[in-house]
Amino acid sequence: MPDREEGLTDHITANQFHESEGVEDWRVLGDGACAYFRTGTFAASARLVQAIGELAEVAHHPPDVDLRRHGVTVRLITVAGDYFGMSRRDVEMARQISAAAQKLGLSADPSAVQSVLVIPGAPARAEVMPFWRAVLGYEPRGDSPDEDLVDPGSRGPSFWFEQMEEPRMDGGGAIHVAVWVPYEEAEARVAAALAAGGRMVRDEFAPSWWTLADAAGNEADIATTQGRD
Repeated sequence: MPDREEGLTDHITANQFHESEGVEDWRVLGDGACAYFRTGTFAASARLVQAIGELAEVAHHPPDVDLRRHGVTVRLITVAGDYFGMSRRDVEMARQISAAAQKLGLSADPSAVQSVLVIPGAPARAEVMPFWRAVLGYEPRGDSPDEDLVDPGSRGPSFWFEQMEEPRMDGGGAIHVAVWVPYEEAEARVAAALAAGGRMVRDEFAPSWWTLADAAGNEADIATTQGRD
């Protein structure tokens, strides 16, 4: 999880982030603004991460970084007290990281970013969250501790516990996943899932999310930040 940053009041919405100049490389997903920079080699990825580290050291606003041999994924989010979301500091850091990548001759691929949220359902969330916290080694999210668990190391997917009206007929719970994607990628992702044998369960909340199911009834949401501000 990113370091907590106290005393910040420059909170902005996902739309305000996207409307800012100089953030064309970035897309706000469910857990922050993300960018993917294609590098082609591990060494090039390492050079970009070194540059990002130098920027973060000066700004005291470290992002989450995933280094792979073909590219680097960067996530920016402000964590301050009970706030998890976008801030003006994220806008400025996004601009600087994009400039550093450009200086190294690297380009971003906004279509390559996504994040996954796991959604267990239960009639009484408080009864099941301690189990998942113990199993995963996660901790409650600061702004929604009664609903969300997050990986303190920012490695695994977050868990959001959905309030169910009643358990399933067989007495079991329900778990599905949400896949956060850039808004412009969502309809293509939905179409691909349907073409691959899926079916539409509900789309009345689109473009915030579409709920799909596979042939066995297992569900997945394709989610975007549209319509959520």
